[in-house]
Amino acid sequence: MARRITIDPITRLEGHGKIEIFLDDKGDVSKAYFQVPELRGFEKFSEGRMAEEMARITPKICGVCPTAHHMASGKALDDLYKVEPPPAAKKIRELINSAFMAEDHTLHFFFLGGPDFIVGPQAPAADRNILGVIQKVGLDAAKQVIGIRKKLRNVITKQGGRVIHPVCNLPGGVSKGVTKEDRQEYIQTGRDAVEFAKFTLKAFEDIVLKNKEYVDVIVGDIYKHETYYMGLVDKSNKVNFYDGDIRVVDPEGKEFVKFKAQEYLDHIEERVEPWSYIKFPYLKAVGWKGFVDGKDSGVYRVAPLARLNVSDGMATPLAQAEYEKMYDVLGGKPAHNTLAYHWARLIELLYAAERLLELAQDEEILDPDVRNIPTAIPDEGIGVVEAPRGTLYHHYKTDEKGIITEVNLIVATLNNSAAMCMSIERAAKALIKGGKVSDGLLNMVEMAFRAYDPCLACATHSLPGQMPLEVNIRNPEGDVTKTLRRE
Repeated sequence: MARRITIDPITRLEGHGKIEIFLDDKGDVSKAYFQVPELRGFEKFSEGRMAEEMARITPKICGVCPTAHHMASGKALDDLYKVEPPPAAKKIRELINSAFMAEDHTLHFFFLGGPDFIVGPQAPAADRNILGVIQKVGLDAAKQVIGIRKKLRNVITKQGGRVIHPVCNLPGGVSKGVTKEDRQEYIQTGRDAVEFAKFTLKAFEDIVLKNKEYVDVIVGDIYKHETYYMGLVDKSNKVNFYDGDIRVVDPEGKEFVKFKAQEYLDHIEERVEPWSYIKFPYLKAVGWKGFVDGKDSGVYRVAPLARLNVSDGMATPLAQAEYEKMYDVLGGKPAHNTLAYHWARLIELLYAAERLLELAQDEEILDPDVRNIPTAIPDEGIGVVEAPRGTLYHHYKTDEKGIITEVNLIVATLNNSAAMCMSIERAAKALIKGGKVSDGLLNMVEMAFRAYDPCLACATHSLPGQMPLEVNIRNPEGDVTKTLRRE
């Protein structure tokens, strides 16, 4: 008799999701589904708003990655009003974004993804959390985590206006410049963040890379997919979180296409499935072939490992050394090991810290000229940045008065939605045999999505902007007396 295993809710991620695993008569996995049952309707209820409000509206999609939405929205508004921000404004935006990327990567490793390695993938569920991490790494290390996150969030608060939902970006620039006093604080925070990133990478090496069992899991076939990869790169094809062109490489690491943000619809298509509210982007030129690997499949991946795979290196020296070390251990580029996302995320933590320090030390960031006032009649604008969870697209259309008529968001996690489904099913089929299921094994199935650091509240939206609803009305005995449906 076939059995059904439900993991609901899945844990240590932003948002809500569940996994449905179906076993055949032998107790092996026949099918596994990664379902996202929640809906956020930001694309629809942004319609009718003034365009300049979008940089304040869209950060409220998510309390975990609001800064990324604020940056993508700011760039989309620049494009909408055809205005180029002054150099200092661009550097201020990138400084804020760098602080955010470093803080968010720290959050994920120590609070969400890291417990699987630091505490152990099959450790008791009660220990697979930040408290278990503290027991392993020690109270002093925990204080470092809390301290650096506070300092990085202070940068966002001071320069962005608010830490949860920043308000500094305006069409053509930012609302305020950097003072000399604040700059000194940012420089010190950058130095502290670099040291913290080095400490974290050393801890990863000692706890994970020196543990043969962990390394075997990382490089093994359970968590591996040969896909295309996508990410922003600068003019030298180095990783860049704020600006550049979108580069895509094939499963062999060869450049497939490189395009400007404004061309994204020429290269990305989205599809829907009846069992999830999340959409599934794929490469238009390759086509949708289903949830499968390989060069003939249009499935691509984004986020830390993808960004490193599409690049020719890191733009800062310490991160570059770690980049080379990772690929040496993993056997070259591109690396297809899903759990290596955790390693790549720590290399990006170091890059973000180094870049924060570089920008804070740049004299031009003190320039008081931080905004060019827009004069063009708005029509259409597109902005792209790298969020912690991948490439983030904001696309606005307006009438001649700047009132929003249409919005399209390809949110970072959305790009990984097909790959996450594939990763979960592959892990489930490899780990669950003969009907033998344990809490530890189910956690290892969850590890397949956790590596992507998904943000499902951001990523979900339905094509028509409606959410089917079913309400069952029961009597005191629990019997259904009436069912109300909204299709």
